[in-house]
Amino acid sequence: MALLLSSPGHAAEPVDNARSIIGRQIEAFLNDDAAAAYSFASPQIKGLFPSQDLFFEMVKRGYRPVYRPGNFAFGRSKVDGSTVLQEVLISGPDGKDWTALYSLTLQPDGTYKINGVQMLQQAPGPEI
Repeated sequence: MALLLSSPGHAAEPVDNARSIIGRQIEAFLNDDAAAAYSFASPQIKGLFPSQDLFFEMVKRGYRPVYRPGNFAFGRSKVDGSTVLQEVLISGPDGKDWTALYSLTLQPDGTYKINGVQMLQQAPGPEI
């Protein structure tokens, strides 16, 4: 019985971690802190963008609502094995509403890193 009662709190931990990481990366973007923003990227993303400057420019061009959100709020989340999917509802700099679907993967050191973001110009997005 105690094991069953402790499961929901334990299951929320990956989601809490994911939300913290996403929030800290968005804060880094808002502060133009490329090094901090890049530190939350997974090794796979760093393989595609081998420098913080390349990564930061890609985000500026392709993910403007994440780079300069007006407001953002966490939506639905899902834990699937070692992956956390987290919906983030964003008001972009142009006033349009977006849904950013973040995928974070558990790393060998026990931390989560952002492994991708899918941008959808709708809020909320499709079922995750």
